[in-house]
Amino acid sequence: MKIARITGSVTATQKDPKLSGLTLLIGDIEDGSGNVLEKSAVMADACSAGAGEYVLVVSGSSARIPAKTAGLPVDLVAIAIIDHIDIRAEAAPSSTSSRRKN
Repeated sequence: MKIARITGSVTATQKDPKLSGLTLLIGDIEDGSGNVLEKSAVMADACSAGAGEYVLVVSGSSARIPAKTAGLPVDLVAIAIIDHIDIRAEAAPSSTSSRRKN
């Protein structure tokens, strides 16, 4: 699983018929500190996410397991909207870095 910040959506009128009715999102894959690892990844939406929200994404064969995308030709799916991220630094166990969705 990975973390992504949703930056927009994609509209495709000509597509595989199995994708009809499925919302496609654009998001930047990030590490826990907010550094962008992959820009503009296209993903199917299984959790009704919107621009600016952080989501948990799955890829590969795991992307075809959620009920909304079962058996569909997708490789990346947003499966949950993240409410809070809390990362504790190894060097200083008491320091935390947190981020909330806006």
